[in-house]
Amino acid sequence: MKKYVILIFFLIFFLNWSFGQEKPYVLIVSFDGFRHDYVERFDLPNFKGFINEGSQAEALIPSFPSKTFPNHYAIITGLYPGHNGLVDNQFYDIKRKEFFTMREREKVTDKYYYGGVPLWTLAQQHGMKTASYFWVGSESPTEGDHPDYYYTYDESVPFETRVTKVAEWLKLPEMERPQFITLYFSSPDHESHGFGPLSEEARLAAVRMDSLLGMLMTQIEKIDLPVNTLLVSDHGMKELTFRDETFIFLDEIMDLKNKSIIWSNGGTQTHIYTKSKDQADSLFEVIKAKQKHFTVLRKSQYKEEWNFDHYRSGDLMLTADPGFYIYERNRKHLMKKQELGTKMGVHGYDPLMEPDMHGIFYAKGPNVQNGVVLPPFQNIHIYPFIAQILGLEVPSIDGEAEVLNPILKK
Repeated sequence: MKKYVILIFFLIFFLNWSFGQEKPYVLIVSFDGFRHDYVERFDLPNFKGFINEGSQAEALIPSFPSKTFPNHYAIITGLYPGHNGLVDNQFYDIKRKEFFTMREREKVTDKYYYGGVPLWTLAQQHGMKTASYFWVGSESPTEGDHPDYYYTYDESVPFETRVTKVAEWLKLPEMERPQFITLYFSSPDHESHGFGPLSEEARLAAVRMDSLLGMLMTQIEKIDLPVNTLLVSDHGMKELTFRDETFIFLDEIMDLKNKSIIWSNGGTQTHIYTKSKDQADSLFEVIKAKQKHFTVLRKSQYKEEWNFDHYRSGDLMLTADPGFYIYERNRKHLMKKQELGTKMGVHGYDPLMEPDMHGIFYAKGPNVQNGVVLPPFQNIHIYPFIAQILGLEVPSIDGEAEVLNPILKK
């Protein structure tokens, strides 16, 4: 009889211990275009308080090109854009013979363009609920390719509404509650583009994001759950001056009327697709002879570190030097649109060469060490870090768990 009493005691103890172990939650928040130096430059108290309670990287290095769509999707898949297929904000798909642009809803929601296993899909495969208040790749209509709770992107939705919804998700009954959540804000990217990353408008936008972070953390702290919060950005921003010599025009260096050549311009780089290797070689020589403030590359010359050898990347590519920007045509028309000497902001340059492209990584929570400062690292390594917190088996990716292990609390 005594033996059975002991067995029952240990069974009750084990059950109490098991159910007492709260499962971890992860919330990843993206502030679009938030440059690596904004917290100190603009003296943002809520960001500073967040950092003091957790760990940080000196900077987060985007994947090439340092654009919004490729980098949000690189973060959520752990794959370089050249490996997950979302190689730019806009590009040409030679198999479908069509352009992808981030402004076409039909393309943005088409699973065809999105490779890899997004974190929400991986979490669902492990029996977890997931949610997204906006993230690149989250809007696929195919069941299993989108989070359990998600919204079609609408920039007009107030930022505060998004924060409130995240708190509501975390208050759901346990069986309905998402363990992995993404949250996206389009600021301070918008303001930095229009007025430059060092402008008063950019500062005020960053201050607003700081206030929003304070609101978010206040709401999360009221909820008795072990939530790990990660703050990231997709890229930084470089200041340009509006003047004639800043701009490179495609119609001045190649024949845009030649229908056998297809091109997709992203401002900091231009993809060029040709019919044959001979045509690519010939065009390369024509453009190289006019090379000034940009570099023309054959696909075979792309940097190995870019991991950018994908059929959707151009046979040739023009990459603007930092501080310069590529337009398609009509220099006179552009120069009438804005006052000379005014500032603007752009991104997309090689992040391995231009530090202004670097973003942020800050993290805090029950599974995050306190006080660790990591050297700059590439954003593909965030995926396995989140997977470790949630206990997910990681598929084949580019990211490596060892990079963020110093801030992981076992």
